[in-house]
Parts: sequence; structure tokens; C-alpha cells
Amino acid sequence: MRILGIVCRTHDSGLALLERGSPTLILEEERFNREKHTRKFPFGCLKAAFDDQGLSLADIDVITTPWHMKSLWQMMFGAVRDGFPASLNLLSPSARPTQSTLIVTMPIGLRWGLLWHFGVKSRLPKIVQVRHHDAHAASFFVSPFEEATVLVMDGYGDETAQSAYIGIGNRLERVSQTQIFDSLGMLYTAVTQHLGFRLFEEGTVMALAATGDQTYTKKFRELIHFKADGDFSISTDFISYATHGLNKPFKNRFIETFGPRREKDDPITDRHCDLAFALQSTIEETMLHVVRALSKRHKSRNLCLTGGVALNCVANARVLRDTDYDSIWVPPCASDSGAPFGSALWHYHQTLGRPRAYQLTHAFHGIGYNESEIAEALRRSDLTYQRLTDQELTHQVAKDLAAGRIVGWFEGRSEVGPRALGNRSILADPRDASIKDRLNSRVKLRASFRPFAPVILEERVSEFFEIDQADPFMTMAPRVRASKADLIPAAVHFDGTARVQTVSRTTNPSLYAVIKRFAELTGVPILLNTSFNRREPIVQTPDEAISCYLQTQLDALVVGSYYSCRDKQHLLVSDAGELQAAE
Repeated sequence: MRILGIVCRTHDSGLALLERGSPTLILEEERFNREKHTRKFPFGCLKAAFDDQGLSLADIDVITTPWHMKSLWQMMFGAVRDGFPASLNLLSPSARPTQSTLIVTMPIGLRWGLLWHFGVKSRLPKIVQVRHHDAHAASFFVSPFEEATVLVMDGYGDETAQSAYIGIGNRLERVSQTQIFDSLGMLYTAVTQHLGFRLFEEGTVMALAATGDQTYTKKFRELIHFKADGDFSISTDFISYATHGLNKPFKNRFIETFGPRREKDDPITDRHCDLAFALQSTIEETMLHVVRALSKRHKSRNLCLTGGVALNCVANARVLRDTDYDSIWVPPCASDSGAPFGSALWHYHQTLGRPRAYQLTHAFHGIGYNESEIAEALRRSDLTYQRLTDQELTHQVAKDLAAGRIVGWFEGRSEVGPRALGNRSILADPRDASIKDRLNSRVKLRASFRPFAPVILEERVSEFFEIDQADPFMTMAPRVRASKADLIPAAVHFDGTARVQTVSRTTNPSLYAVIKRFAELTGVPILLNTSFNRREPIVQTPDEAISCYLQTQLDALVVGSYYSCRDKQHLLVSDAGELQAAE
């Protein structure tokens, strides 16, 4: 059986192909149309998944989408009814800028888009609507756990902003959910905008929080009322997004307490850092409150976290450290980028009752390119380049990194989710504290307080970080061990944490080999890893990798088996390699 999961008219549009319970492709439209978090119809994904693979709609048994229209209509009607007449402001498109007003007719939009792409005479398979949080929770089916508690937290879905499930085998049961506006995700987004950042820059605020102190912590804690059994509510004395959405998310009391909204180009002051700190610490404490209650009610010692809030790696690490769960798993596409995949999983396992047979051990389910496609892209460029053997490439890149060079690394199929996990990455040496400023100012063009993630050999993670489990998807930010911090200063954030990623020989042998060789040269089994992009979606194609390399101050580029360096003399690394230059 082959299932197409697909979504449009909301942020992070894209699709997933599921074949007998295993993903063959998981694609995000932003990687094709180059518009971050796009909500446009995923025509680029369809071309890559069908036209380029020789598939048609006749090869699809059923289509799923991760939004349930009846539930969505009921939720929206209830929100307007309960806050009437002020809640009429919610009907304005600017009140919910991450979604099209036409999301309430998504199945119609899907039919139109599919017929436009495949032809009006095409026979469309049945479209099954899956509740949004069910789609998120379905990541359990590809987790390493046979049984687990599953916690979904996001901005909002079609019914709720937080829900919990019990997962056993190929079954999930929802055991609780909150009111739609008691939303940690919505609160984080609203404060992110109040601090002068754009939509989807919550990660920037999480990084900024590490530079603040407790000035507002006690007062901010008044926004959230803890209740028995892990419940909580967000005070309407401070927030107004329940009636005005993101047009006017806060009441005067919030502004009088925490100060006015920062404009985008205003300098970041201590007040902004302290408000970010208060937000982050309150979110962490609330998540602990919720998770501890789940732990008491349900016997499983395994926890799956998913939904957009599960991208908060600092909070995730605290949940692992400060609760009695033995293991926590977060998928690489915990946000809505993974919702089409989740909707397909839910239908295959929960609805059809099919057994589990696949575990998500890596994130490389995007598009890959063969050697001839890569070579053609290089020939079109003005680069001088060389094709190397695997061993030559490993040794050369490790040598570059040990010498302080910054390397663009393009390998295999692209990752799913918002983070580069070793196939579309920029790599650097974590031993040099100054390299953070070089990356931020010369390559990424972003704020100086933004950290970079350490990627480490899986078997040595506990040696450098206060964590005892693998984290291949960069979903935790544990503390760096005090005895090791001086060895990797560029990887340590202001609060002593690091968003770590583990790499195993089986899931990413090429990157593993480079790190291992770097460790042999330096004694440190860690590299810095950040996404291969510059204020745009992560590069998808060899042409985009080359373009990003040429527009930034990266020192070297690896695309498949091909190597290029700005110092052309540096290319002469081996008599075995064939040196080539564009005409």
C-alpha cells in the first residue's frame, strides 16, 4: 500500500510518501520554491516525488491530510462564540498570519492542486482527513519505543494546543487535551514578536534567553496558573490573543509590566534579554509540571515529545534531566513539516491496523543527486574542483577543519525537518571560540548571540555532555561537562548548554568518518554543525550549494565526492584525484 500525505494553505506545506509503512520521501515545499515556511501548494514536491520518480496518482491508494475540517470549523466557531464580539478580530487574516483563510476548505484546495498538476481527467484517490494532533502523535509509530507516553504541544491544531496519548504497539489513545488558547506555543510566538523578531524565529528567542537574568521571572510566572494533575491555564489578565490573535496578543497589563514592543531595528537591551529569559524559564517549568503529572498517571518510562514546542531543545533537556522518564524521543520533523508524514502513519497503523515494521533512525528522506548531476552543476560554475576517493575526502576535510577552515558539506539525500543533520551542513572547528563570530558575521549573517550545534561521535557523547542517550536529531541541549567546556568553547552557549547531535557509523558513515579523523588529528571528537544556507531555506540542490558557497566566505566546499577550495593551490591534495576547472 502506498499513501500520500499532503498539506497546503498552512505553514510548512509539503508531502510524504509512505509505502508499506516506510517513508520513501518526506518533502517540504520551501526547499523547492525557496520561501521559508511557505504555505503555497506543494507543486515542487509533487514534481520531485512523482514526475521525477516515474509515479502517477494511479500508484497511490489513499491520500491523507493532517487537518480535520469538521474539528477545525467547530474550534473556530467556538473561539468566536466564546469571546464575542471582540473575538470577531480573529476573522482577520492578519490575526493568524501562518495560515491562509482558505485552510477551512483545504480538501478542495488539495483536489484543485492535484488535478492541476496531474490533469483534470485524473482519478483522485480518497482524501482522508486526520486530526492535527493525531498526525503529530503518530510519530510514535516510527519511534524506538514499543510503548510510550506521547505529549503533543504546539501553537494550535484543529481542536487543541496540547494533547497526551498512550501508545502501545500500533495503537494510540488520546487521554487528555487542553483548551485551544492555553497554548505554550502561541504564547512563545506572541512574545517572540513582542521582542521584535519575525514569525518562526522562536529559536532566536530561545538563544537570546541564555543571555538574560531573573528580572521578570517571578512576574512572568503570573501568566500561567498551575492546576492539579498537570493542567494549567494562561491568564487573560495579560493576553488578548484569544480575541485578537497576533494582531494584538497582549493587554495593557502585559505592556506595563514588561515594556513596549521592540521594533525590528531597535537595539536589543537587557530588558529584552530578561524577558526572553522569563519566557523560556516559565515554558520549561510548565512543561515539567505537565510531564511530571503524566509520569504519575501512566506507567511507561518512555516519552515521545512532538509538535512545534518540542523543537525547544533546552526545555527538552530539562524534561530528560528533571523527570523520571528513562528515555525521551523527539522526531526530526516534530513541527508541522512532519505533519503530512504523521497523517499517513496514523491512517496506516491506527485506522487500517497495520503492524509496525519501520523505525526512524535517520532524517535523510529528502531528495538526493547522483554523481553525474553533481558534476554537471560544477561544470556550470566557475569553480575549480577535484574528485576524491572517500578516504581522500575524509582526510582532506578533517585537515581543513583542524586548520580552522569552514566547510560547506553537501552529501546524499537531504534531511527532513528544520535542522541540518549532516547532509546539508556547514562544518567548523569547535576548539576556536572566535569561529562563532566568523560564522555569524561572514557566513550566516545573523545575531552574534546565536549558538552553533556540536555534532559528536555517538559513543562519546556522555564524555562531553550531561546526557546518557543518543540524540541523532539535535533535539536536546544538555549541559556541557565542566571538565570539557574549555576544549570546545565555540560549542558552549552562554548558559553552559549545547544543542548536541550524535552521529553513528551506520546512519551517516561519511560524516562519522570525518569526525573520527578530526578526533585523531585534534583529540576532540566533535565538530560544529549549522545549516547550509544564508537567510534562506536549507540548500536542496548542488546548484544551490555552489551558489551559497560563492556568496559567502566559506573556505571549502564538498558536494558528493567533489571538493573545491578558495585557495586553488590547496586542491592539489593527491595524485589520484582529477583536477578540473570550468571553462
